[in-house]
Amino acid sequence: MPPLLQAYLAPSSDAVKFAIKGTLAMFLALYIALWADLERPYWALISAAFLQIRPMSGMVIEKGLCQLAGTFIGVIAGLMIMALFSQARIPALYSLTLWLMLCVYGASMTRNNFSYGCIMAAVTTLLIVVLAGSNPTSAFDVAVARLSELGLGAICATLVSALLWPTHVRQHLAAQADTVVNQAFLHAAQRLEPGHDDSELQQSLTASLGPLMTLETDSQAARYEGPAGPGRIRATHELTRHAVAMFASLAALNQLLREHRERLGEELCSFAAEVAEGLRQAERVAGVDEARNVLKQLRHRAHQTETSHLSALQKRVWLGLREVLGQAMILLDAREAITRPGSRRLRSPSLSWHRDRLVAGINAARAGVVFSVTAIFWLATGWNNGPITMMLATLFSAFFASRDNPARVSMMFFKGMLAAIPSAFVFGHVLLAQANGFTMLAMLFGTPLFLGLLGAAHPAAMGYSLAFTIGNILLTMPGNDMDFSAASFFNRALAVTLGLTIVVLGFRLIPGPGSRFLHRRLVQAIGNDLRRLIQQRLPRADAWFSGRMADRLLQLAHHDKLLPEQQRVLFSLGLTGLDVGRACLRLRMRLDDEPSIDVRGAHRRMLNTLAHAYQQSAQGRAPQGIAQASNALTEAIARHDSIPEERRVLLAGLLERIDLTLQRQARLVANAMEGRQKPSTPTPATTMK
Repeated sequence: MPPLLQAYLAPSSDAVKFAIKGTLAMFLALYIALWADLERPYWALISAAFLQIRPMSGMVIEKGLCQLAGTFIGVIAGLMIMALFSQARIPALYSLTLWLMLCVYGASMTRNNFSYGCIMAAVTTLLIVVLAGSNPTSAFDVAVARLSELGLGAICATLVSALLWPTHVRQHLAAQADTVVNQAFLHAAQRLEPGHDDSELQQSLTASLGPLMTLETDSQAARYEGPAGPGRIRATHELTRHAVAMFASLAALNQLLREHRERLGEELCSFAAEVAEGLRQAERVAGVDEARNVLKQLRHRAHQTETSHLSALQKRVWLGLREVLGQAMILLDAREAITRPGSRRLRSPSLSWHRDRLVAGINAARAGVVFSVTAIFWLATGWNNGPITMMLATLFSAFFASRDNPARVSMMFFKGMLAAIPSAFVFGHVLLAQANGFTMLAMLFGTPLFLGLLGAAHPAAMGYSLAFTIGNILLTMPGNDMDFSAASFFNRALAVTLGLTIVVLGFRLIPGPGSRFLHRRLVQAIGNDLRRLIQQRLPRADAWFSGRMADRLLQLAHHDKLLPEQQRVLFSLGLTGLDVGRACLRLRMRLDDEPSIDVRGAHRRMLNTLAHAYQQSAQGRAPQGIAQASNALTEAIARHDSIPEERRVLLAGLLERIDLTLQRQARLVANAMEGRQKPSTPTPATTMK
């Protein structure tokens, strides 16, 4: 069944509750706005509608605060522009263009609701400067009205979210954490078992990464749900960092178990199978304590087993299996801390988001061009509905810029707005013109709003349905002094259509960097971090590198899902980069304090060689120099007797394993590049006869 039909013919109970809550929030805001005789009550409706997209209490509060903060900053900026250029419209619009570009740049450099706050700062300033342009003395009144209307919508949405069928972020985070841990254990078991192909491993990995991305993105809103919120955020960061670290260890172990079983020996392969079975048991049992007991028994056996007879590579793999068990236990601790923050105290630094200044600059330039085009059109025509076109074009060119496929998303929104035109004409003008009183207004006008929100509860239909809801509000513009003339309605419909048309054209004519370019930027950023890791102070190097890598890995995993199966090497590249970085950290912890200049020099050359080798493997070229640098480091350590023999063997095994991992990664990238360049063969169905 198509998503739109499913959303309306078989809605879930949660979708119905979502639509009821959103409709009540909007009409509560509208009633108060009409009672207070605010200038544009429909802005209170739009504010409440946007805040109800994610109706969990913490998220509504966070988005409301960001909306109010962005609106207040936009008010200050708008008043400053009007104070400086109240009698000069062209310089005022120049200044406004620069401010809008700055806000869109900030929105592209931030995440989640903070990005939304930057967009609200841009739109508020636009409304103040444009609406008060013909009457500069009304600038302060316009600013107060916008702040009142948007603040009213935020307050009403927050109240309804908290009082009617309240849902909390903590419940959402607990459910996501359970899914992440269970899927991670399942994926770990498959990595350590023989017989699983790449597509099956990719599928189980994606099943864990999807909830992990949602968990990390939504966790920030937990701070607004009581004193336990910061503990849940720290636990989420800890779970994310150790989950991706475990995936990196598993990828390296899987390669060795599949390609070098003879070198590892039967004993080690058998223990890997036992670890896989233990992880499956931990995934199946009910409760964190039972899962922890299963893993504890395996880890105790790993520590007690004699490994002196193993080779350097075998010892390194044995230690890697112990690390996987340790990381799995940390995942259980983090899951328990998310569910019950008082049970565990985890100290995890916050993650560092990946910020691409080039992409942010392109988004800002596009928004500036879109606003300039609409502003020139408005100045040339003097059209009284020109501000609607300017507002919509600027708002949605900024709002969609951070989406994966903004041209497609904007087209979905455009279609939803077109569907709203006949609906708004029938319900908002023909029928509403005959109504009398707020009750009839709510019954008539609430019908399309409820239907729009009901469809917006379905993820696949959200783009169309949310646009349908907002389109009905903008085309009807409910207020105390409504204009029901057909000329006024079709003027607004033309303004809405023109604004969304410019948005779609903006994304098609200025599409921004392609996906391959973004992939290269992400991989290049990982390589740069590996080089910078050498200069970081050791006490904070682990947190710095892991925090930066976690977000990049999640982005690479998302990009990987959009590629053909035979070309999915991006997340593997990210895992390899994390694995190389962790190897560099282990070397630094062992050798940074060495008194010998000879050892320190060989150590530094080894770190630089690993960073350069990763860049080579990311380009599909076989990495060079690892064996030579490893031998030089090992010989320098042996000459000066710097560390015990046991640790020397482990270091040699670590470097050998990293060399094998990078060699395999280079082959994978080379094969993916070859598959991308190879022309597709026509199928029999399409071959001309």
